[in-house]
Amino acid sequence: MEPVNDEPGRRRPWREAAEQALYGPDGFFVRERPADHFRTSVHASPLFASAVAALLSRVDEALGRPGELTLVDVGAGRGELLVHVLRTVAGPDGDPGLAARLRLCAVERAPRPDGLDDRIRWTAGLPQPATVTGLVLANEWLDNVPADVVETDSSGTFRLVLVGPDGTERLGPQVTGADAQWLEEWWPTAGEPGLRAEIGRPRDQAWAQAVRSLRRGLAVAVDYAHHRTARPPFGTLAAYRDGREVRPVPDGSCDLTAHVALDACAAAGARATAQPSGEPLLRSQRDVLRALGLTGRRPPLALATSDPAGYLRALGTAGEAAELIDPAGLGAFGWLLQPVGTDAVPLGS
Repeated sequence: MEPVNDEPGRRRPWREAAEQALYGPDGFFVRERPADHFRTSVHASPLFASAVAALLSRVDEALGRPGELTLVDVGAGRGELLVHVLRTVAGPDGDPGLAARLRLCAVERAPRPDGLDDRIRWTAGLPQPATVTGLVLANEWLDNVPADVVETDSSGTFRLVLVGPDGTERLGPQVTGADAQWLEEWWPTAGEPGLRAEIGRPRDQAWAQAVRSLRRGLAVAVDYAHHRTARPPFGTLAAYRDGREVRPVPDGSCDLTAHVALDACAAAGARATAQPSGEPLLRSQRDVLRALGLTGRRPPLALATSDPAGYLRALGTAGEAAELIDPAGLGAFGWLLQPVGTDAVPLGS
């Protein structure tokens, strides 16, 4: 792919094109219900929400059970996670004390869904800085924060990739300034032609803003991720529609996504708060959910004889848990856990 001079308005950087395609007036995420197009942990099983409720309870205890505890769901879709967490906390086996103090906030650019529980506040933007005590959770949000795509030319120099409305690409200007510095620090390459990357600075900035919204508590990002020592050489830009992977086209017809440099986000989050805080942790979803009590262990076979119905229920639950922690599937998600104004992440040993 060689640099060309494009006609004005014909092609533009991927970040700009994806922003309009996903979040414009008739953008994909404004118009479409995410659950209709891809399967996340939230949609796979209510056990994911139960694990979030368990983490929320541990955050509550670590903060000394404040008078008001807030759960912010960033990139909330249609509010499914918060609905399930509310049912868990306020249900017959929940914690009445926590339920009475709990405040729920969905951050999503799509309109508020009809019939959503009135106890869930709906907003298009992140909370103001230092206004949240509790848990800020961004589940599969950062991968949909648009990022510029770059590619090395025949001399090994990173150039901006420009994309047309039909998805065709051309190389644009050389990457310079802060974007070039980010690539040097977080996505170093050997300078070979044809390598691709996504510049994660917009994700770093978005995550830093999410972290800054906390007065005290824990910020958590969950996403498919990669590390500086093993960045994918050809990038990860992808698109999905109706449960299938399709060619990335920035026309609003599909989801546009790219994996996240969570290690870079962690560094940006650490810089975002000046108050004493514990070290951020990077873990797999498998490790985190197992620490929160999801094992996927099958029930004892003897239960099939003494309580056949109970055995089938327990078997179904074990199957759902196994899917969430499968290291070849959802369990491979990266979790960034960033404490703010507290010493440690409450996952136990």
